[in-house]
Amino acid sequence: MKVLSVVGNRPQFVKSGPVSAALGEAGIEEAGLHTGQHWDPELSDVFYEELRLPEPRHRLDLHTADADTMRPAIAEVLARERPDWTLVFGDTNSTRAGAEAAGDAGVPVAHVEAGLRSGDLSMPEEHNRIAVDAMAALLLCPDERSRETLLAEGVPGRIEVVGDVMADACFRLAPIARERSRILAEHHLEAGGYVVATIHREANVRSERLARIVDGLGRIGERVLFPAHPRTRAALDEMPPNVELLAPVGYLDMAALVSQARVLVTDSGGLQKEAYWYGVPCVTARPSTEWVDTVELGANVLVDDDPEKLAAAVAAARMPEDRPPLYGDGRAAERVAASLARGHG
Repeated sequence: MKVLSVVGNRPQFVKSGPVSAALGEAGIEEAGLHTGQHWDPELSDVFYEELRLPEPRHRLDLHTADADTMRPAIAEVLARERPDWTLVFGDTNSTRAGAEAAGDAGVPVAHVEAGLRSGDLSMPEEHNRIAVDAMAALLLCPDERSRETLLAEGVPGRIEVVGDVMADACFRLAPIARERSRILAEHHLEAGGYVVATIHREANVRSERLARIVDGLGRIGERVLFPAHPRTRAALDEMPPNVELLAPVGYLDMAALVSQARVLVTDSGGLQKEAYWYGVPCVTARPSTEWVDTVELGANVLVDDDPEKLAAAVAAARMPEDRPPLYGDGRAAERVAASLARGHG
């Protein structure tokens, strides 16, 4: 049995690590395909090196996020590999291009993180989630809420709740990150004595929204460390004096930085979950989130791009005393491999 795993951006590289290991342990051949959606070494190569990920069999090096450009190149790989499954992760354009190319080739699609919905159709990611779930033969959900969403939508594929593969990576790698990373010492930081900000989504790097979010960061009466995605850095003007702009950091440095912060301000879906697992309160610069449970529990606050709300939410941020486990037990990748094997049999 052979699986073609399609990845293209840094959260997908992290998620693919535990899954690759689980596929190998289950005796399933994996052919990895890196679309090149994130091609900068700081957003790609560093993850493969730090996390010791297997080198992808196919690197398209397309240097684009355009799904229409990716699709024919993925189709060529599918024709050569002839896999039993195409495995896609999350909600990026690489996810959609991989699923569409597989659909055209008659290869069944398995979608990791199926059933997530923010309810915000202004986000390209929301359209990708809905489209890929409608195409997938196997929908691998992180939780029961996602399963219920898919049942309500009437998707034709088989639905299984496996947990979140990002939890597998997080639980295994966070202690290693805190031990190995020197980033706190390099920036003279003390655990619990700073705020981390990450802003990268397409809507948020438009000049007006980004200026309002940065205004909010400037109103926080604490040091704010801001590792900036190249797209974000290109759109930034002068920074407030309390905000320190950093180059993008690798997974281990980011895990060390976020897991020891007092608060995280982000628009990343993955980091909202990781903050919860780390026990760090989160403030999300979006009007909605697909990780609704974190908001309902009070561990995450949505502030959109309102500077005043952002600063107030950071000042008031506390983790709830009762923090039930969310999104899995760290064994999701094993269940993904088992589901693929069952589907093939």
